[in-house]
Amino acid sequence: MNGDTFHSQTFVFFFLYHPPGNKKRPLAQGLEGIAPLVTSVEETPEPIATVIKGNIPSWINGSFLRNGPGKFEFGESRYNHWFDGMALMHRFHIRDGLVTYSSRFLQSDSYVQNLEKNRIVVSEFGTLAMPDPCKNIFARFFSRFQIKYSTDNAGVSFVKYKGDFYVSTETTYMRKIDPQSLETKEKVDWSTYVAINAATAHPHYGRDGAAYNLGNSYGARGYFYNIIRVPPAEGKTDGADLSGAEILCSIPAADPRKPSYYHSFAMSENYVIFIEQPIKLDLLKFMLYRVQGKSFHKVMSWEPQLDTVFHVIDRRTGQLSSTRYYTSAMFTLHQINAYEDNGYLIMDMCCGDDGNVIGDFTVENLRKAAGEELDKFYNSLCTNLPRRYVLPLEVNGEEPNDKNLISLPNTTATAVKTETGVFCTHENLYNDNLLEYGGLEFPQINYSHYNARPYRYFYACGFGHVFGDSLLKIDLEGKKLKVWRHPGLFTSEPVFVPAPDAKDEDDGVVMSVIITPRERKSSFLLVLDAKTFTELGRAEVPVDIPSGTHGLFNESS
Repeated sequence: MNGDTFHSQTFVFFFLYHPPGNKKRPLAQGLEGIAPLVTSVEETPEPIATVIKGNIPSWINGSFLRNGPGKFEFGESRYNHWFDGMALMHRFHIRDGLVTYSSRFLQSDSYVQNLEKNRIVVSEFGTLAMPDPCKNIFARFFSRFQIKYSTDNAGVSFVKYKGDFYVSTETTYMRKIDPQSLETKEKVDWSTYVAINAATAHPHYGRDGAAYNLGNSYGARGYFYNIIRVPPAEGKTDGADLSGAEILCSIPAADPRKPSYYHSFAMSENYVIFIEQPIKLDLLKFMLYRVQGKSFHKVMSWEPQLDTVFHVIDRRTGQLSSTRYYTSAMFTLHQINAYEDNGYLIMDMCCGDDGNVIGDFTVENLRKAAGEELDKFYNSLCTNLPRRYVLPLEVNGEEPNDKNLISLPNTTATAVKTETGVFCTHENLYNDNLLEYGGLEFPQINYSHYNARPYRYFYACGFGHVFGDSLLKIDLEGKKLKVWRHPGLFTSEPVFVPAPDAKDEDDGVVMSVIITPRERKSSFLLVLDAKTFTELGRAEVPVDIPSGTHGLFNESS
């Protein structure tokens, strides 16, 4: 067994869930399928000029870095799943109102080996690499039982540790990257620094420069979820450096045979919160699939009879809270923010109630034709919605059961003491007008100034008529909604960049890469005024760009 097991966490992006009432979306008329999302493109290693329409504020100085799949076949062999595609890194360099674009394929071991053989020779989550057809029948048979190493196709996100940039996925491997040239540098194995088998592609960053992440480990002692801390840099080094990384806390899985899926975690000023949810990874089924020569994307199961448990860990001491906080079965991909308020821990996240995997974003599905067939596909999908959970940090054992322990004003969330812990119910962070846009995902905030602190605004992709068809801004004061949407355009994760003279939380811009499936070589970087949520300008790129996943803004690079 290896990190491939947990690479599957990435692909739950493709399992979406029904909003309340299973509200049917309007017909996705006029959209000619979304094949451009999963079409291979060429890299653009040298920066090229873009066509500016409108105005890109002159104070923006830096690079918007994006990551995601960009190559979906080698020779005659093709990937089955969207994110099985080889990682393609993108850079929009912005200075004095002008924008250049460049991109490079990550020179991972997986990419290089596939390229050399002109076929898929390294397995990904939804695509199993077949044995070499040139080997004899006995060699091919026994290759089924050989230990396979995790892919280093780090195509999920850009992350930072000790000031250095890496691209990351959810195996044990990352790759250091030059953020200006996008050149691939050292391969980094988490397990050489801490005893883990995989880590998420969504670390959090403390104000002291330390980074925190969540990993897993398994062996004779069982299965554990591990909170990891990487200290701030003490001096500049030439190579990749995660030295000093440590495991703050190890949390045993409730069932070591069927650990919970996770993609990210929450963090406040003083606490890390791991959400153990009833989407389960069946390790026995994974091992069987490996022997049978099957891919791994169907090893997850939804077990709604189980609770969702919030494990609260003190960031300073690594101590796990003795209080068991739990709620009904629910599913979450991304957290919005978490902070503390007068003895309470506030957690906002995108959630769904039904974790049944009802469909996956296979390449075949994403290349469906337009019209009713496409509409049927979209309406079989569902979306997550924003919620708030409130956890009382001090629980008096003398308090009677069935009492709501929350006395904060302006929240309808509850936390009731029970025989087995504290049962939490959520507050919805939206009004009914959000349901027109089908819910949301890929939430972002003014992270550099408001992460782990009280905040007012967040931004996200809307999932209404089609996959990622709008950008949303929600004002938590009154749960007011602002929308940017143009028919036939696909949005990507919005990233907030604060203005240098910002006075308000939403003083700045929101950036998103927009894919234009109806027109080739016309996708663009969109820049919105974050306060008014109106378009300031766009930078049109004269080459094809596939859809990506996560990114960040690197100031002054």
